[in-house]
Amino acid sequence: MKKQVKFTTLLLLLLGTQIISAQFRNNNRFGRQQRTAIPQAQTPPPEPEAKTADELVDEQMPKITETLELDPFEEAVVRATLVKYVQKRLELQILKLEPKKMKEEYDKLAELQKEELRAGLPEDKYLAYIDLEERRFQGKRKKKKKKKKNKE
Repeated sequence: MKKQVKFTTLLLLLLGTQIISAQFRNNNRFGRQQRTAIPQAQTPPPEPEAKTADELVDEQMPKITETLELDPFEEAVVRATLVKYVQKRLELQILKLEPKKMKEEYDKLAELQKEELRAGLPEDKYLAYIDLEERRFQGKRKKKKKKKKNKE
């Protein structure tokens, strides 16, 4: 009988110790949350991966094909030309030249691209492409209606 009382007492003592230590663990008394004085460092979001020239051109090709109504051959010519010159522009960005030199190189690439597209497309579709390029590939133009104000 003495052994049972000692064993029960020891068991209750250990169980009580566990309950009390759980209440006070990490300065969390009676279930209350406490904020730490040191803010936790947040990991920065991962940088988005740079897109390749093919991916960039693939995003724009449906708009170009739809707007200019290109046949498969013309579409292949435009796509090949755009991929070529977008790749060259990406390479220039990697070089990180001074701004004036970079602008000169971009202008040269733009002229070469226009010449190559002029040679590969009929004149009307080339002009439509130039117009589309000036509008930043936004698609067909929508006319805005002007509202008239009543003066009272």
